[in-house]
Amino acid sequence: MMEQTKQRLLLVDGMALMFRAFYASAATGYIRRTKEGLPTNAVYGFMRYFWDVVQKFGPTHIACCWDLGSKTFRTEQFSAYKGNRSDAPDELIPQFSVIREVMDSLGIPNVSSPGFEADDCIGSLSVKFSEDMEVFVLTGDHDMLQLVTDRTSVIIMKKGHGNYMVYTPESLMEEKQLKPAQIIDMKGLMGDPSDNYPGVRGIGEKTAMKLVQEYGSVDGILSNLDGLSKSVRTKIENDLDMLHLSRQLAEIRCDVELECTVEACCFELNPALVVSKFEELEMASVSSWMGLAVAR
Repeated sequence: MMEQTKQRLLLVDGMALMFRAFYASAATGYIRRTKEGLPTNAVYGFMRYFWDVVQKFGPTHIACCWDLGSKTFRTEQFSAYKGNRSDAPDELIPQFSVIREVMDSLGIPNVSSPGFEADDCIGSLSVKFSEDMEVFVLTGDHDMLQLVTDRTSVIIMKKGHGNYMVYTPESLMEEKQLKPAQIIDMKGLMGDPSDNYPGVRGIGEKTAMKLVQEYGSVDGILSNLDGLSKSVRTKIENDLDMLHLSRQLAEIRCDVELECTVEACCFELNPALVVSKFEELEMASVSSWMGLAVAR
């Protein structure tokens, strides 16, 4: 049993890392490419973020989760969901398949499911595996804070390389005075511009946080409408259906059936395979700072 307590699973939000890595490097105006012209700046940046976290947190198991496309159960519930997002830049699109190949070379499973987002895969794997090991979620998405438990911590990437905030139930309460489940209630009230659902019109983050802290949940607020100011009560009553829908959209599903075993997630590198892949991508330096340079 002692051995089990040392097991640690890292769940990587692949989408969040790729976009962050791409824009962090593309901001300079220079896009790293292979001799054949394949852009690789996001792949290179992804590996820098990823390997830094592996060294800091020492996972024994890793899985990387991905979106499959724009159509999910959420777009069926609300057609405008994420409808405000522009297409990924042309230089980024081919890199999604390349980074999945890189994960394959590292022996790390790429996990996704039709109709669900990467978030739902991460939520489902965190519930599935947290009974037997510590789970760490690597992301830049604060929505993931709803997944925090005594066994699951969320690592939020901050601005700057190697800069993170690790959320546990204690640090979440200390910083935001919220329990993990209350993140969903807050999103239901305030909506989410980046995901393009409105919540209750006229209620922003400060009011949403104050209401949830005071009444505990959306249900608690609705049971105490008489105690609210006339202005806030009117806004909620006028947008009741959207409040419930927004709350549904904000909630990460944790019951997606995924073919991903604990054995498949075991992190054991095959140095020759990894070095070969990064040589192919003209990124020998990555193998080098991973300590995997193979002697000639």
